[in-house]
Amino acid sequence: MRTTDLVTPALVVDAAALEHNLATMAAALPGSKLRPHVKAHKTTALAARQRAAGHPGLTCATIREAEGLAAAGLASDLLLANEVVDARRLGALVAAGARVTLAVDSDETVDAAADGGVREVLIDINVGLPRCGCDPATAGALAARARRRGLDVRGVMGYEGHLMLERPREDRAERTAAAMALLLDAHADVGGEIVSGGGTGTYDLNTSVTEIQAGSYVLMDTAYGALDLPFRPALAIEATVISVNRGGWAVADCGLKALGMDHGDPAIDGHDVWFCSDEHVTFSGEPLPRVGDRIRVRPAHVDPTVAYHEWMHVVDGATVVETWAVDLRGW
Repeated sequence: MRTTDLVTPALVVDAAALEHNLATMAAALPGSKLRPHVKAHKTTALAARQRAAGHPGLTCATIREAEGLAAAGLASDLLLANEVVDARRLGALVAAGARVTLAVDSDETVDAAADGGVREVLIDINVGLPRCGCDPATAGALAARARRRGLDVRGVMGYEGHLMLERPREDRAERTAAAMALLLDAHADVGGEIVSGGGTGTYDLNTSVTEIQAGSYVLMDTAYGALDLPFRPALAIEATVISVNRGGWAVADCGLKALGMDHGDPAIDGHDVWFCSDEHVTFSGEPLPRVGDRIRVRPAHVDPTVAYHEWMHVVDGATVVETWAVDLRGW
């Protein structure tokens, strides 16, 4: 199959860039030092490639992701790095033989884990991102409650997501160290063998943790591409030019319903993106393409972009070499 045979907009992944990213990260963080986060790609075939690169554990954001990984035989060590208030579906996975560790940050989520049949937890610590995570000062008491409920507290996690795109690198490193100091203080009270955190933007700066939860590195986007990272842009949307205006602009069939836009407009190499609407991206540049031409649109945020699509096509130039189902979408 050629990329011109794909119905657009279509999610495409450059095979050479993908291989480079897998190998580069495996060399930097071999084995259990990396727990790849599947929320970035929601694709069991790609999760299997990450496992094959030497990383035995995987990170999830949703119960659906955990269930899909278990169904694909990839559940030897899953971390659901998110709070849930009904853990019965996770308990069913555990009963069937999966190893699932759940993040908890309150009495209620500890009780949900215990009542739902989960056996292992990490205490989630607020390290500066105003999202989930308990106050570091309360972590020890929460761990004690979890143990009283019969849970194995494997350690702590904390996500410095507010620092992933911080520039310059020196500021990102300094602020990451401060965030991780909070996590280590909490770990001293909690105990356990795991200190989990980090992401693509801090994978080589966060030396305080036992494992990094990076996900976007494997596909990349233009937001991370603006940083000083060794990973190559692999993901794009194959789109078809559907209109060219004599006023100096063109339109392709790749709009808001095919792109994650929370990090800004996408990019089209050699052209200037004007704006996106529901089904369109309007752009300019010389020379303008012709109606029917194919272009590649690079998203600013990989995670929500992938979640809009049912299929991911691995390509070598204009040749489709593999097609993978984006089978971890939904809840």
